[in-house]
Amino acid sequence: MTTTAHGIEELKALAGTDLGGSDWLEITQERVNTFADATGDHQWIHVDAARAEEGPFGRTIAHGYLTLSLVIPLFTELLQITGVSMSVNYGLGKVRFPSPVPVGSKIRLTGRVGAVEDVGEGGVQMELDFAVENDGSDKPACVGRALYRHYA
Repeated sequence: MTTTAHGIEELKALAGTDLGGSDWLEITQERVNTFADATGDHQWIHVDAARAEEGPFGRTIAHGYLTLSLVIPLFTELLQITGVSMSVNYGLGKVRFPSPVPVGSKIRLTGRVGAVEDVGEGGVQMELDFAVENDGSDKPACVGRALYRHYA
């Protein structure tokens, strides 16, 4: 279920709120290959299915940064923010990749709103503590803190 915040004051009121989880998203080889082409990272563990079958993971895996980049579209399933003039990604903190994401597996995002603090000029900085879960794995695929700035 998506949470909606209309404006800065409703966003501030979400501090400490667990946003739940997004829908599951299957990681396809096509998505991995497209990311490899976009970034120039064609390491065999990502794009060479035959070689990866003999490698440490038994099949190709998603790039860690692909997994991280999917936080953005999955986050829109958790929180919709209206009534602001602009929202920007401000940065990340303590991002880790505890387990691989094999091609064919499904991931989802869970998140909790941390502090929401004034940053001047009618804006706030919101912390999102997140985990990208991998269906069938005991460990998350990615964990971290995202920082977003929202302006009235």
